[in-house]
Amino acid sequence: MATMTAAQRREQARADYDAFLRDCPTNQLLGRLSDKWVGLVVAALAAGPMRYSDLGRRIAGVSPKMLTQTLRALERDGIVTRSVTPSVPVRVDYELTPLGAGLAALLTAVKDWAEAHFDEVRTARERYDEQDPA
Repeated sequence: MATMTAAQRREQARADYDAFLRDCPTNQLLGRLSDKWVGLVVAALAAGPMRYSDLGRRIAGVSPKMLTQTLRALERDGIVTRSVTPSVPVRVDYELTPLGAGLAALLTAVKDWAEAHFDEVRTARERYDEQDPA
């Protein structure tokens, strides 16, 4: 077996999609998917298509700018589709694609876990914060 240089190993890893490498596209995708707004938008859309305004009301604290940026990024990645219905005012609906539906199962599970275990996390945080820094 031939010895590979570090540059060759990095190039091979990129070809194999190694998310532990900073320049790997999967590393960048994980960065996008770990954004809290992405998780909440995808989880909200898991219930079915929603209008932009409904998403804004459903996701407390998201600014219109962040919601727009998140939806555009998800549309670009093929996770969400956007459909425009000409009316007054214009109706814009967002829906998960089949790719997005697969992701929704994972992100909804993380959201559900956070909701189910937050009391335990809060207790652990309090216990940690009470420790004497030595």
